[in-house]
Amino acid sequence: MLVSAKEMLDKAVAGHYAVGQFNINNLEWTKSILLTAEELKSPVILGVSEGAGKYMTGFKTVAAMVKAMMEELNITVPVALHLDHGTYEGCKKCIDAGFSSIMFDGSKYPIEENVAKTKELIAICREKGMSIEAEVGSIGGEDGVIGKGECADPNECKMIADLGVDMLAAGIGNIHGKYPANWEGLSFETLDAIQKLTGDMPLVLHGGTGIPEDMIKKAISLGVAKINVNTECQLSFADATRKYIEAGKDLEGKGYDPRKLLKPGAEAIQATVKEKMELFGSVGKAE
Repeated sequence: MLVSAKEMLDKAVAGHYAVGQFNINNLEWTKSILLTAEELKSPVILGVSEGAGKYMTGFKTVAAMVKAMMEELNITVPVALHLDHGTYEGCKKCIDAGFSSIMFDGSKYPIEENVAKTKELIAICREKGMSIEAEVGSIGGEDGVIGKGECADPNECKMIADLGVDMLAAGIGNIHGKYPANWEGLSFETLDAIQKLTGDMPLVLHGGTGIPEDMIKKAISLGVAKINVNTECQLSFADATRKYIEAGKDLEGKGYDPRKLLKPGAEAIQATVKEKMELFGSVGKAE
């Protein structure tokens, strides 16, 4: 059964660890992440961007797949199905499709409009028992979200947090995708200022791929309770699949069978997710 992300993130704040959001793109991604979470007894958030949702034929398909897979695999750990960087319209669709959590990315709007739309969606989520994430400050790099690692205004973060969202994504110099060589790193000064104004509000770090471990741990110590990972799983999947094909494994016997062809990539995703869960400190927190 899918759950709201609120309880798992409140526990993460209190326990000084973070829950990983791992984006799913197909059956292999979903299965690999769920199996790893169950093995490590870790709560987990499955993220779905609007682009990935469209690729998988729609949010209803995604929700049905995840719910059925959890039942068939006997998944016992807390799992939230979460819309990542949702538009206002996308949020409404995911609410109707049976997601347990949404993110409304109103960072492109003036703060007043961001506040108004977020407030409306909070009311719907409260009625449905869903959790909601909001964003202040642009975090760019994927699915048309444009940004260069800008830092959010802490006072605007407080305005959104005070509305009653369950988690807050704030730009602190992070971006999606691979980080460039000249990346200046996370702004802990900004993160500290946001944390002081928002209190125990679970903060979200987008663009978790490629951020050094020491920065990850420091961010968690300053209130980050949810860390998003997508690119790193994609890279590990691609690397393992490339090696399988370059070694000619697909030409051996029935190595072209997709169940064999995609297995190394799926195993690579599991290894990546395990590594991140251990780094975030969520292992064993579902017991």
